[in-house]
Amino acid sequence: MKPVWIVDDDKSIRWVLEKTLSREQVPFRSFASASEALTQLDLGAEPPQVLVSDIRMPGESGLDMLKKVKERFPSLPVIIMTAYSDLDSAVAAFQGGAFEYLPKPFDVDQALELIRRAIDESLHQVGASGEVELVPEILGQAPAMQEVFRAIGRLSQSNATVMITGESGTGKELVARAVHRHSPRSDKPFIAINTAAIPKDLLESELFGHERGAFTGAAAQRRGRFEQAEGGTLFLDEIGDMPSELQTRLLRVLSDGNYYRVGGHSPLKANVRIIAATHQNLETRVKEGLFREDLFHRLNVIRVRLPSLRERREDIPILARHFLQKSAQDLGVEAKRFSEAALRYLATLDFPGNVRQLENICHWLTVMAPGQQVDLADLPAELRDSAPQAATSDWESGLAMEVDRLLAGGDGKVHEKLTDSFERILITRALAHTGGRRIEAALALGIGRNTITRKIQDLGLDTGRADDAEHAAG
Repeated sequence: MKPVWIVDDDKSIRWVLEKTLSREQVPFRSFASASEALTQLDLGAEPPQVLVSDIRMPGESGLDMLKKVKERFPSLPVIIMTAYSDLDSAVAAFQGGAFEYLPKPFDVDQALELIRRAIDESLHQVGASGEVELVPEILGQAPAMQEVFRAIGRLSQSNATVMITGESGTGKELVARAVHRHSPRSDKPFIAINTAAIPKDLLESELFGHERGAFTGAAAQRRGRFEQAEGGTLFLDEIGDMPSELQTRLLRVLSDGNYYRVGGHSPLKANVRIIAATHQNLETRVKEGLFREDLFHRLNVIRVRLPSLRERREDIPILARHFLQKSAQDLGVEAKRFSEAALRYLATLDFPGNVRQLENICHWLTVMAPGQQVDLADLPAELRDSAPQAATSDWESGLAMEVDRLLAGGDGKVHEKLTDSFERILITRALAHTGGRRIEAALALGIGRNTITRKIQDLGLDTGRADDAEHAAG
């Protein structure tokens, strides 16, 4: 990965960002002015992965640098830092093509999250410049994923509009990229936009572009995502959150294929394939009046549903190994490996954040696990301490996982704990089956009456009046 460039005349701001990126093992370079950074580019330096710049500095401003950088490297994500009192400049930064703005004073974790999003955007950005598309493999052997693969195959020679549904973190953009990569448009751009992540007032300009002077701060003409994706594929993520007025404009484009830049008077022809995605139930949003029904039917030509990770548990070990390898490559370190016990335990978890959560855990383990083998004890505490949320149909495998978990705890009482639990479950279920009658329960279990009586006492089980009546009858 190329370094992140930090441009700020404030030494303390540079120091904070440098320490944060260094801690996360993200490469960086720092500059005290825009002219220093621009000079490096003029001298032939490789452009950064992400550029983070202050907006007001001696000499050229961050906005001046933004304009020059965007002219040379249109797909480079630029984060503009600005004071709270300078929100107008922040809006101007968006209109000038900035990826995001970072208000000062900022929270370090917020800054890091924003930089990571920008890095991810730059790694997945595909433009007309012919940059290599970095798309990780879509892995999966579960039947539900085989259906997804078959759908991608069927769509390979089609230009039909596609709707991808699934929970957050299931990999909807990966599928969209795979559909594009195997389509007749694969040599053209794939442009992605998260419609929920862009402020409402800027979304129209992001999608359709704007003319110079269309509004305050529009100092130059700007190409929108439709123009950037010309001949290729436009991926509209989180389409369910699109504002109603933008839904109307999008419907017009899908209906007649024409659109206008903001402030423009000449129609532009849209030659793009639309792939939309949402984690929401669009049928419900249509009934609630939050999503246009006619737009829903325009988008819902072919639907691909991505399963949650808990629906494809057999893929968890495959994915976990893959992400552990990938994290090691990204960080330039030797790859770690999972123990079988750790993999079996991971396969029992629900992962509400789905594949994205598993990938983040593997990245954490690459950095934090002490040895080259990742055991149960090395997993994050919140995972170790949580019991599996879904019962396995194979109780022996479930028991094996529980044995592994207790052994990793190292308290030396695994046999006692599991034996007590096993006998308690056997006896309580048998007594429930017989209405509390011990003799019948003992016969059903194949043990003696004295044995069941002793174990009831040893385990502290209270069987109630049915036992008293039985003893009286005996």
